[in-house]
Amino acid sequence: MSLGDPARPTFLNLPADKQGRILAAALEEFAAKGYDGASTNAIAAHSGIAKGSIFQYFRDKKGIFLYLFEFGIELVRRTLTQVKDATADEDFFTRLEQSLLAGVEFITRHPRIYGIYLKIMFDEHVPQRRELLRAVRQFSSDYLQSLLRRGLERGELRPDLPKETATFLLDALLDRFLQAVCVPSFDVTLGLDRASEAEMHRRIRELVGLLHHGLAA
Repeated sequence: MSLGDPARPTFLNLPADKQGRILAAALEEFAAKGYDGASTNAIAAHSGIAKGSIFQYFRDKKGIFLYLFEFGIELVRRTLTQVKDATADEDFFTRLEQSLLAGVEFITRHPRIYGIYLKIMFDEHVPQRRELLRAVRQFSSDYLQSLLRRGLERGELRPDLPKETATFLLDALLDRFLQAVCVPSFDVTLGLDRASEAEMHRRIRELVGLLHHGLAA
């Protein structure tokens, strides 16, 4: 998916600390207020730049939002690449467990980025919403399919596994689990929002264990 060039060269040429201040202010504003409620003036003020200067760096509010999306996706990509590389010698179910744990850690470290994702999911006013959601699902699908392929090659999964259906199931599990971690009202059974680290690990092992019975060779 191409989002064009949401950031102007003037932003990309800024010192890293100034870029970071602007991104942090924009993340906080959009995550808290949604797309329609976010104010470019507030973003400029909170990042310590002159009112109106924000448009020297981005075309418009949409450009800021799309840049944040690209920024978030790249952070997720790096995180999952690290998980994939670090678990290359592990079996499929261990890699899935570590992927879930990495997702929980990501939300803990980057709550506003995950907040932006939730806004995209539930706010119909977000620009290019369908394209953004499809890009997220495609990214998740590609990652999970790479794990499934390796598991099949190693004989860890049923040879007759319906890969597309398995991908859908795993994507739904990861997405719903992380939503429950972040939004208490989405979870009426596991209490993930208040779970200790040990309890979180136990719940993840339980979920992966249930999948093991249906997917394992």
